[in-house]
Amino acid sequence: MVLIKDKRIPVLPNLITTGNIFAGFYSVIHSIQGDFRRAAWAIVIAGIFDLLDGQVARLTKSQSEFGVQYDSLSDLVSFGFAPALLAYFWGLEPFGRLGWLASFLFVVCAALRLARFNVQGGTEEKIYFQGLPSPAAAGVMLAAVLFDQEFFGGGHLNLLPARMLFLVITFITALLMVSGFRFRSTKNLSLRGVRSFQVLVLGALIIALVMFSPEFAIFVAAYGYVFGGIIETVFFLQKGVKDVLEQETDDDEKDKEEDKVTLLPS
Repeated sequence: MVLIKDKRIPVLPNLITTGNIFAGFYSVIHSIQGDFRRAAWAIVIAGIFDLLDGQVARLTKSQSEFGVQYDSLSDLVSFGFAPALLAYFWGLEPFGRLGWLASFLFVVCAALRLARFNVQGGTEEKIYFQGLPSPAAAGVMLAAVLFDQEFFGGGHLNLLPARMLFLVITFITALLMVSGFRFRSTKNLSLRGVRSFQVLVLGALIIALVMFSPEFAIFVAAYGYVFGGIIETVFFLQKGVKDVLEQETDDDEKDKEEDKVTLLPS
């Protein structure tokens, strides 16, 4: 623990968060140099660090407000600025002002998404995120790059229709981060106690897909997550999200009432 103004700052989870920032910075450098494959994989590594820092903080019981704010700032670098630059130098630069406008909008929406999440704090849904999480939005950008590098030798964006499609995808992904669409949270996902044979088979298929082509697996995961959230919101969650929010509100009220009862003198 490091002592700063009489407040203890946990070292281990924040060191992992620093690794997140480093990976994002590393991605920026390689995007500028034109090494798009390495830039994309650096963002993937940043995502792994982002998953680890929260898990380590919870396991070591070292969560702190400092860590929350530091994590948000690192996410803006790794999942806002880095993928926006990657998208610009890889496929949007030929569009001129329209290209950098799309990249700028991506950064701004990522910042707004992170700020909204911090303001909502504990009121953020436990099951669903409101708006596309910034790591998933970054995944959409890097998945397109890796898919093109792996299967088209990096030349797919030489075609104008493909470049136009990527421009549209960038705008849509940016707006999804500040939208009202609901995307499932994986924070509370646990396989403990799951004994389904079908889940085991699905896990084996996922492992086989990753071993066959990590780039294709990332592409399927990123775009599948986005389309899954959109479809689920439009067709299944119009009433369901309200029910979930009302249920969580009722549970919180019950917890508060129980706390009041336990505090009353016997």
